[in-house]
Amino acid sequence: MLNRRTALGKALLVALTATAALMGGTALGNAAGKNILWVQPMRDHPVHRLMQAGFLAKCKELGNTCEVVGNPSATNYDVSASIPLAEAAMARTKFDAIAVYGPGPEIYPFIGKLGQEGFPVVTWHVLPPEGSVPGLKAATGEDIPSAGNAAAISMGEKLGGKGTIALTQGSSNDTENVMSDSFRKTMAEKFPDIKILETQMEGFEPSAAEGKAVAILQGNPDVVAAFSTTGNGIQTWSGAARKAGREGLVIIGMDYIRQNLDIVKAGQAFGVVAQPLYEESAKTAELANDLAEGKTVPYLNPLPASVLTAADLEPYYKMLDSAGQ
Repeated sequence: MLNRRTALGKALLVALTATAALMGGTALGNAAGKNILWVQPMRDHPVHRLMQAGFLAKCKELGNTCEVVGNPSATNYDVSASIPLAEAAMARTKFDAIAVYGPGPEIYPFIGKLGQEGFPVVTWHVLPPEGSVPGLKAATGEDIPSAGNAAAISMGEKLGGKGTIALTQGSSNDTENVMSDSFRKTMAEKFPDIKILETQMEGFEPSAAEGKAVAILQGNPDVVAAFSTTGNGIQTWSGAARKAGREGLVIIGMDYIRQNLDIVKAGQAFGVVAQPLYEESAKTAELANDLAEGKTVPYLNPLPASVLTAADLEPYYKMLDSAGQ
């Protein structure tokens, strides 16, 4: 497992080193290429910015002009504020394909509208079943059940098959719901003596999320571990553990953003699920480009994810350096 992770990290570093210098903002490319729009509510979340880095770098590599729009927030996922920004971009630019971040049904009508207007639409980070979202031509992202499975095995082994786990999500959505379900299923099958509390929604506002986690710890003195399916979850739970005096809590969260890697490196969390954020976003650019050229692409394009612990981090730090993150 370590060798595979290290190889993946090195491959990412090579790709980023070759493309990072090409990135200069939210609209990049050669006007002779395709025009591709990226629509992402909560645009300024650090996880979302890492996604955008992969997309923009691949767009430039392909010679395309790509633009990112979405409500400018790191904490507020606002579809209703993002759609007008997308429509304004479409009014001033003729796009050949559109990528829409679609973790929940609230944005599906917009995807359907784009499809009716003749735009090829791609989504990423979620893999809705083919035909379930009208207008959607392709999807790429991590194999979500396998990510939940990997987190369960890593945590279960660390706990020696015993203890009580707190489970939190950023919100109820297709990505996190499936991951939580997979985590629970794997735990029940492989570590039946481990108890998992009822899933709680921590939200995306950091101080409120931490407060909820503190309350969970104070109300459940038997909790020895926490798994969060959202990008800020490691920060939420490591902060809550300090405030509640529960250091030694086994914490696994999502995403190899720098803040999360620092927390794992410092020993304040056990591991992070390396969702293929940069890779899935680069794949989105490829799929959108191919659809814009009239090519046939697979509808589902799943990518692997693994759990990184302290020994696995260095290639990801180098990758983030190269991406300017």
